[in-house]
Amino acid sequence: MFKEYCPITNCNQYHAYHCDLLVRLNAVSSAENARTMARFFNHEVNFIGVKAPMIKQVVQEFQAEQAQLDANEYLALTEHILEHAKYTEEVLLAFGLINKFVKRHYEDDLLQRFEYWLEHYVSNWSHVDDLCIKTIYQFLLARPHLIESTQAWSRSTNPWCRRAANVVWVKFIKRKMGTSTFMLPKALIFENCDRLLKDEDPFVQKSVGWLLKVAAVEHEEDVIRYLKTNINSMQRATLRYAIEKLDPCIRMQLLCFTGKDKE
Repeated sequence: MFKEYCPITNCNQYHAYHCDLLVRLNAVSSAENARTMARFFNHEVNFIGVKAPMIKQVVQEFQAEQAQLDANEYLALTEHILEHAKYTEEVLLAFGLINKFVKRHYEDDLLQRFEYWLEHYVSNWSHVDDLCIKTIYQFLLARPHLIESTQAWSRSTNPWCRRAANVVWVKFIKRKMGTSTFMLPKALIFENCDRLLKDEDPFVQKSVGWLLKVAAVEHEEDVIRYLKTNINSMQRATLRYAIEKLDPCIRMQLLCFTGKDKE
């Protein structure tokens, strides 16, 4: 399906790296962390019990010890881990292994791999948000010509990919890139919202609210107008996300207008 950046000629070696990383994760895990993390999910998620800062530390320590591996080998290791991961922290760690490479390495078609990962390896909102806000964000910073193309993800049959269509844009409403400033066309923002506002998946709906919230920083009047037009079609959680950064008086007016403050 994709161009091979680094053919895996020694699967045993990648398996050994994966096992090593699992040992490292287990060493900094706790049952208490696993119970705490589970409270943020309304469906079953398998946790080892490792918080994000420790996952980042494990990645950094591993990469310091395995400095001989290049960007393509780390990509191959990432895909090996994603294919075999049983715990949510393994997935997050796999993404973290390529974070420092994506800005200056790989070709544009890596974006197709990201879409494949979203549709086949992602299984909860934390996977989506971590991949979009960290990995894909760094990748797109160096490739602004690809940013708008991710709108196609909003048509995916996979809800995590549809959520990503919004989350991947939250840091690109207005973004300084070198000597220039990228502005995401606001028409695209509202097209995504129109398409996904009534999505059956609650995590997709919440991503609509998130996108509207960050869009309001640059397009407040347009967002308020959009909210007033569509407010009766919005779930309460979506609306609350969308109005979070608005003036308190405007927030109250919108909530009272719908009666959602009493739900």
